[in-house]
Formats: sequence, C-alpha cells, structure tokens
Amino acid sequence: MKNMRSLIVILLLCVWPVVLLHAQEPIVFPAKGQSEKKMGEDKYYCYEWAKKQTGFDPMQVPTTTTPPPEKKATQGGAVKGAAAGALIGVAAGAAGGDAGKGAAVGAAAGGVAGGLKQRSTNKKSEQAQADWEKKESAAYENKRNDYNRAYSACLEGKGYTVK
Repeated sequence: MKNMRSLIVILLLCVWPVVLLHAQEPIVFPAKGQSEKKMGEDKYYCYEWAKKQTGFDPMQVPTTTTPPPEKKATQGGAVKGAAAGALIGVAAGAAGGDAGKGAAVGAAAGGVAGGLKQRSTNKKSEQAQADWEKKESAAYENKRNDYNRAYSACLEGKGYTVK
C-alpha cells in the first residue's frame, strides 16, 4: 500500500510538470506580419536568450532542488509498545504477586501507547513529504514564471504580441 502511494507521488511529480509545460506556454502573435519562418527563428532566439537570462530550460525534465525527506518506519509501533509494556508489567506484577496479570495489563497499555506514537510519527512523515512537494512545486513554478517573463519580453521586443 505504501509503495503504491509512493509510486503515485513519483508519477505525479514526473507528469505534472509536463502538463504544466504545455499549459504555461505563451501564445505568440506576429503583430508586424512576420512570416512563420521568421517567427520560428525569433522564438528559438528568444528561447535561448531567456534560458541564459534565467538559468531555466523549459525543455529539460524537471528535477528536484532538494532530496525528499527521509521516511520514518511506518509500522510495528503497537507491537514494540506491547512487548515493552509486557516486560514492565511482568516486573511490576512479580512485585505484586501476579506476573501474568501484570504482563497482560502492561502489554495492553504498551500496545496502545506504541500505536499512538507510531500514528504520530506517520503523520509527521506524511506532512514532511507534502511540505517538500509543495516547496518543490513552488520553486519550479517560480523558475518557469521568470523564464516566461524573459521569453515574452524578448518576443515583444521583436514586435510580437505575447499573452
């Protein structure tokens, strides 16, 4: 289940920028009657110019700027808590005269505590992943916007209308 979710996140990170690439492509109109050939040459020139100005190449496959957060263990908290609780319960029960009953109570309490701790760890790990994804998406979008502004400025300087 966890591997499937990770696979979906990776696929979204790979496909999402490609979809945005096409969605963010400026529309260029030859306002001064430039030919298709001239427009193609000017678009290529402005692509190269904007790439140099911003350090961003929209034709490259997007990459992350930071590594993803490290994932914490996602299971076993309740079992580990129950085992630790049982050991404590045995010791406490032995002192009170009933080690078996102490172990059972300790295991139950430890299982609940371990499960709650594991859920908290999982939530923090998921939130860190979501925060990282938002940060990476925002960084890509900012770079793409800077590139689009430079590309548009170049084309407008060459007599095109860009929207």
